[in-house]
Amino acid sequence: MLDIAEELSRWAGQGRDFAVATVVEVGGSAPRMPGAALAVDRDGTAIGSVSGGCVEGAVYELCERALDDGTTVRERFGYSDDEAFAVGLTCGGVIDVLVTPVRADDPARAVFAAALDAAARGEAAAVARIADGPAQLLGRPLLVRPDGSYEGGLGGHPELDRTAAAEARAMLDTGRTGPLTIGAEGSRCGQPLTVLVESSVPPPRLIVFGAVDFAAALVRAGKFLGYHVTVCDARPVFTTRARFPDADELVVDWPHRYLAATGVDARTVLCVLTHDPKFDVPLLERALRLPVAYVGAMGSRRTHRERNERLRAVGVTEGELARLRSPIGLDLGARTPEETALSIAAEIVAVLRGGSGVPLRGAHTPIHHEEGPPPSDVITSVT
Repeated sequence: MLDIAEELSRWAGQGRDFAVATVVEVGGSAPRMPGAALAVDRDGTAIGSVSGGCVEGAVYELCERALDDGTTVRERFGYSDDEAFAVGLTCGGVIDVLVTPVRADDPARAVFAAALDAAARGEAAAVARIADGPAQLLGRPLLVRPDGSYEGGLGGHPELDRTAAAEARAMLDTGRTGPLTIGAEGSRCGQPLTVLVESSVPPPRLIVFGAVDFAAALVRAGKFLGYHVTVCDARPVFTTRARFPDADELVVDWPHRYLAATGVDARTVLCVLTHDPKFDVPLLERALRLPVAYVGAMGSRRTHRERNERLRAVGVTEGELARLRSPIGLDLGARTPEETALSIAAEIVAVLRGGSGVPLRGAHTPIHHEEGPPPSDVITSVT
């Protein structure tokens, strides 16, 4: 639902009734992940998507029905060879959809509106809703803020709200959306309930170090992927708006000094394109000890080996060096700055999504990965 918050917040502000269908669980090769949503208003206007087209018509009708009767329902869509003409997913996957009406006569409308407004303004917020449990509890929202405060309620035991808020805050800290299981009386007590937590967080950061020709193409790729992109270089003659019109931020400073002063988190991506020891070594010495999602460095294999020796000489451990993606990018045979940017962007996606980077043709791995990056790419504390 929060993935279409900007438009839904406008609808709520205009007093329009609407119903929103949200993917709450997936199986197999499903086209959309939990949190993807389709909304329909009283006039029949639709926004968003839950399946990329496979079951949109059927979900649209469920939304219209929910608007009429005010009832939240959960529906499963899959594929069966026995029902070749039934509504389902042609990809062979399964999705469970929660359809919730948000009407003027609904006491929870104010909570939905507050959550949508926060997400539309780029503020961090999470919404928890019971997605599998007693019918009378389905869909009620609990809005959770980054400081742990919350409003609304899931409609069950008071301890359920406190437990759900704590779990949702933990997921919000890392920007994760997905289902979790909580006891109906909180923690592990009572009948298990499935709660969908949707997190809305500001865009993740991509920091490009080195105002080189390849950086301009990588900035455009980063913006395409939804990052807030910063370019940092110590040379003001190269770090200009004319060279990087698409960057959100330009910083003229020594890279290691800027990295020490700026904020990063578990979603931050660092790309070092300078391949100059006086910049790279102090920068990577710090970068490899930060809890960020990705650290990559440009350079030939010879540059990589020499850089690693310099990093070892200043105390970087083998475990820290193992986090370095260098030479940066996937082997696409890239030549131009644009092709190189595509290679780097592809590796970033593969690392963050747990992909292998091998061609899908002939592979026997799932097309859509639910797991995150391999454990070796994640650290939990700064050393």
